[in-house]
Amino acid sequence: MLVREYVVTQISRFGYHTLAARDAAEALAIIDRGERIDLLFTDVMLSGGMNGRQLATEALKRRPALKVLYTSGYTENALVHHGRLDPGVLLLPKPYISADLARMLRIALTS
Repeated sequence: MLVREYVVTQISRFGYHTLAARDAAEALAIIDRGERIDLLFTDVMLSGGMNGRQLATEALKRRPALKVLYTSGYTENALVHHGRLDPGVLLLPKPYISADLARMLRIALTS
């Protein structure tokens, strides 16, 4: 919870409006509410039975224009080779600094 709150604070500091979810089910409920959402920022590894890739797949079914940015403490190579992510997805490796988060958010939103 503290990490999520810290990230939300950082993203808000960059001037973006944020909506936070505790898990994938809550994230999908937020997406289903119908308000404007431009980007899904999710960890690859989530608790609650659904991982970040599965969340993104379901979110994109509901919102095909949605941009997705993943984060993870695992290396991109490990994630791709173990079937957790497809090659070429946007991944912000942990740990990251605020400037890296801001840069990747801009890249994701303009991709």
